[in-house]
Amino acid sequence: MSGVDQVRKGRGGRIGPALRAVPRTLRDDLWRARPDPLPPGWRDWQPAMVLLVAFAVFPTGILGINQAIWQYGLGQGPGVVLGSIPPLAVVYAVRRPLPAWWAVTVTMVLIAVLAKPRSPQMYPWTGTGLALHAAALFVLALRMRPRIAAEALAISVLVGAVCTVAAAPVHNPDLYQATLIFSVTVLVGAALRGRGVARNQLVAQAELTAEERSRRTLLEERTRIARELHDVVAHHMSVISIQAQVAPHLVDDPSDALRENLAGIRTNAVDALAELRRVLGVLRSEDDLSIGMRHTPQPTLERLPELVENVRGAGVDVDTRITGERRPLSPGVELSAFRIVQEALSNVLRHAPGAAIRVEVGYQATGLALRVANTAPPATDVAAAAGAAGGGHGLLGMRERVAMLGGEFADGPIPGGGYEVVARLPLGSGS
Repeated sequence: MSGVDQVRKGRGGRIGPALRAVPRTLRDDLWRARPDPLPPGWRDWQPAMVLLVAFAVFPTGILGINQAIWQYGLGQGPGVVLGSIPPLAVVYAVRRPLPAWWAVTVTMVLIAVLAKPRSPQMYPWTGTGLALHAAALFVLALRMRPRIAAEALAISVLVGAVCTVAAAPVHNPDLYQATLIFSVTVLVGAALRGRGVARNQLVAQAELTAEERSRRTLLEERTRIARELHDVVAHHMSVISIQAQVAPHLVDDPSDALRENLAGIRTNAVDALAELRRVLGVLRSEDDLSIGMRHTPQPTLERLPELVENVRGAGVDVDTRITGERRPLSPGVELSAFRIVQEALSNVLRHAPGAAIRVEVGYQATGLALRVANTAPPATDVAAAAGAAGGGHGLLGMRERVAMLGGEFADGPIPGGGYEVVARLPLGSGS
C-alpha cells in the first residue's frame, strides 16, 4: 500500500467515527444540555426578569396571533394556539432556553405548513415569528455553550431553508434576512456570555489570589515568630549548658553521680542547641537580617519606654500607663507583649497619622493585659491614611502571637472614630 493510500485510509478511519458521533453529540447538546447557572446576584431577580420579558413580548404576541389568524389564514383556533407559543416560549427561555428554542422552531414549521396566506407574506417566518425566534436564539446563546448556540443556529436556518424549498408557491422568502438576523443575534449573545465567563473567572482568580496572599502572609508571620522564639529558646539553652559546665566547680569534692548528671545535662543542652541551630538555618532566608542583628537579644517590656520615645520623636502624642506590680514574665510572653505593642504603634502611624495614642499595660494576677488605642486622625491626614491602607502583617501577627500563647485578642473601632487593640496573655511558666 502506498503512502497516499495509507493517508487516505487514516483520514477515512477518523472521519467515519466522527460522523457516527454527530447524532449523539446533537442529542446531548440540543436535548440534554443544561444552561449555565445564573450569577448569584441574578437569581433573586429571576422572577422580575420573567415578568419584564413577559411585558416586553406581550404586544408582539398579540400582533403574532393576529398575523397567524388573518394574514396567514390559520383560523381562530390554530391561529391563537400557534401565535401564542412563540411569546410564551421566549418568556420561558429565561429559565430553560433550549426547550424554548425547540418550541419556537417547531411552531415556525407548523405555521409554514398550515399557512394559507391571502396575499404574499413573509415565509416561512412571520414578522413577529422572526423577531421571537431571534430572541429565543439570543437567550440560548447567552446561557449555553457557543457550540450549542451554533448548532441551534444551523438547525434553525436549515429548517427554514427546507420549508422555503418545499413551499409551493414560495411567498416572499425571508431566509436570507433571517439568516443574517439570527447570526448577528447569536454572535452578540455568545460574545456577552464569553464576557461574563471571563469576568467570573477573573473574580474567581482574584479571590484565589487573595486567599493565597493571605496564606502566604500567615506563613511568613509564623516564620518570623518562630525565628524570634527560637532565639529566645537558644539563649536559655546556652545558659543551661554553661551553668551545667560551671556547677561542678562550685561544689567542694562533687560526687561522681553529680558530675555525671551535670555532664548529661550539658550534653543534652548542647545537642538541643545544635538542633535549634539547624532549625534556624531553615527558617532564616538568604536576605534575612545581618549577622550582627541575628545575634541581638530579643526585646522585652523593659524596652517599652525606648519604643514609646521613638514614636514620640516622630511627633506623635503617646500616653503610657502601667498598672499592677511588675514581675518577671516568661521570655515568650515578654517578647510577644513587646511585639504586639510595637505592631500596634506601627499600625497607628501607618493608618491613622496624627492621631493620639494611649498604651496601657496591666500586670494582673493571672495574666498580662495590653491595650493600644488611638483617636481619630485629623481630617487633613485622612487621605494619607487611605493611601497607606492595605494588607499587612500587623493584626495577623498579633493574633498569631496571642493564639500561640493561649491568650485572647480583640480589635476594632471605638467611639469617636478611633481604633483599639486589646490582648491578654497568660503569665507563662516563667512568672
